[in-house]
Amino acid sequence: MIDLKQKKLFLLDMDGTIYLGDTLFDGTKDFLRAVRERGGKYLFVTNNSSRSVTAYVDRLRGMGIDATADDFLTSVDALIWYMRGKYDGALMYAFGTRTFRQQLSEAGFHVTDKLEDGISLLVCGFDTELTFQKLEDACILLGRGVDFVATNPDWVCPTSYGSVPDCGSVCEMLFRATGRRPKFIGKPEPEMALLSMERWGFSPEETILIGDRIYTDIACGVNAGIDTAFVLSGEGVPEDIEKFGIHPAGTYRDIREILEHMA
Repeated sequence: MIDLKQKKLFLLDMDGTIYLGDTLFDGTKDFLRAVRERGGKYLFVTNNSSRSVTAYVDRLRGMGIDATADDFLTSVDALIWYMRGKYDGALMYAFGTRTFRQQLSEAGFHVTDKLEDGISLLVCGFDTELTFQKLEDACILLGRGVDFVATNPDWVCPTSYGSVPDCGSVCEMLFRATGRRPKFIGKPEPEMALLSMERWGFSPEETILIGDRIYTDIACGVNAGIDTAFVLSGEGVPEDIEKFGIHPAGTYRDIREILEHMA
């Protein structure tokens, strides 16, 4: 098991880890309070690029958690961090929601959602406003050879009625049509964990990622060289460890059990 007493930065997946649907898991509030009381910091990390941080703040506050924007890190944050310095001044086609385009624009990038000359980068996010026109535009741009970056490789996004295609599924469609795959930024890639440590000044030894998916959450931590805690309160099951060949530093029933080990 992990020496949780040495950890100071806790990177938390949300759905399946601290809540499921609109139901907050038992122990979540106590866990967050314990991290703060010991002088640590927690960050809610999510691959979902269709919502703004404000929407997540409102959702957690509705569950009784007094969250602020500083408590979140999204795949869009990591995307912006990755593109900074590489694509400053470049015209990019933002394939995603209106909120996604707005976040990129507010970060200082030159963004369009129309097919026009001079586009050098296609940026793809989870798009709940998907149209065939966007798919066609993307295929034309990829055929021209523009760079291709995407927020996250998730195949599906869970909903109250099941699952819907996420960014990874859309990118797979584009691959089948054009033969081009993107550079993914979100979990399981390490950028989100690396950005968290860089931005808030914690070392890998002080950091742990907690999540319910082996192939995204736990893989992200492993790829970033930090400890990981696999919780069985969401999608994942113990058999996933051998199935994906990715081994967490510890496996726990839920966030309540992690809290007990911290004590």
